[in-house]
This record gives sequence, C-alpha cells and structure tokens, in this order.
Amino acid sequence: MKTEAETAPADGGMRWPQVLLIVLATVLLTIGGTWWVLKTYIFATEFKPVELSVKEEQVLEGKLRALGYEVDVTSPGRKPPQSAEIDKDGFLIPERYSEVGAKREVNFNERELNALLAKNTDLAKKLAIDLSDDLVSAKLLVPMDDDFPVLGGKTLRFNAGVEMAYQGGRPVIILKGVSIMGVPIPNAWLGGLKNIDLVGEFGADAGFWKSFADGVENIRVEDGRISIKLKE
Repeated sequence: MKTEAETAPADGGMRWPQVLLIVLATVLLTIGGTWWVLKTYIFATEFKPVELSVKEEQVLEGKLRALGYEVDVTSPGRKPPQSAEIDKDGFLIPERYSEVGAKREVNFNERELNALLAKNTDLAKKLAIDLSDDLVSAKLLVPMDDDFPVLGGKTLRFNAGVEMAYQGGRPVIILKGVSIMGVPIPNAWLGGLKNIDLVGEFGADAGFWKSFADGVENIRVEDGRISIKLKE
C-alpha cells in the first residue's frame, strides 16, 4: 500500500484538479472561438440599416434632386416634401434644358450611401459600404438555398475592396480582393484581376472603361466620403 508521500506529486507538479480545470478551460475557449467564427463568418446576422436624421435626409434629397433622381429617403412618420417640379394638380412642370450653372460634382458620405441601400428591399440589411482613404469596401450577406450542401439555409459573408483614386490625369480603379468567410479568394479565381488597374488595363479599348475614364475629371475617396467630378 502506497504512503501519502508516494502518492503526492513532486514539487512543482500539478494535482489532478488543476489538470481538470485546464482541460475544461481549453474546451470552453475552443467552443467559444468556434462559435465566434461561425457567428461572424458563416451564420452571419443581418446588418442594421442606417437611419438618417431629418436634417441628413433633407441634405440627401437635395443631392439626389440635383442629379435628377427622385427617391423617397424619408423615415417612417415623416411626410415627404412636396417636389418643386410637380404642379398643384400633380403633373410634372415643363422645363427648358440648360447646362448653365449645372453642378458636375457628385459627393456622398458613407451614411448617405448606406441609407440609400437600406431603401432597396433587395439589399436592405444585406449590403454595407465603408469609405476610407482611396478605398471603397463592401460587406455582402448571401443567403444560401436550403438544399445547398452543408451550408443550406445559412448566410455567407462576402467582403470586397476596391481602390478608387485619380492619378496621372485619369481614374484608377483597382480590385484589392474578395473574401468569403474571411478567407481571401485566389487571384486565379478572380480572373487575374486582383491588384490590376482596370482603367489602365482596359481603358485603351473602346468600351465601358474607356467611356468611364473619358467622362471623369476627378475621383476622391476619403474617410467617410466619396466625390466624383464629371467632365463637360
């Protein structure tokens, strides 16, 4: 029969209750980390739509009207303003065309862009835009069909980044990357377009990128704001 001295651990050793606590802590941390990954990247929840204040809504409405785009961005409970282009009988007022004094610069802040997305029922709570210096980033939630293997009925999170600037007298549009569940997609799967200046690559040939570049005088993307100035 072993004595107490023989069963006791050597100096500096751990008793079995300490070992059990370490094992339990490791299991809990693993479960918590796994749940965070699933919650953040796989079982993604919807985004909270941006709600503008009354003053912010009025500013956005003015910008949209200056572009000739009528859209109701008013929050629930607030009566939409009466358009100056509609007469008392509800008909559109005729107007002579003129470019005198026309505004050629379009600018929106991050909250305005996300508020506009929230008004689109197909994109509400599923797409969010972030603006930082020379970079436009997007987060998109994509619900999977119920019969999709393994992830059926779940929602995947996609992230993408596009560099936007104006350098050397022309726009610069560069796809910085796309990721799914936080895992970057290989450049080969993106058609080799990652880190390629799309305007420089395709702007020499007739098509969208050439027409786009020829019509833009300046692009600025700053923290929380984007501004595009058009040529005459």
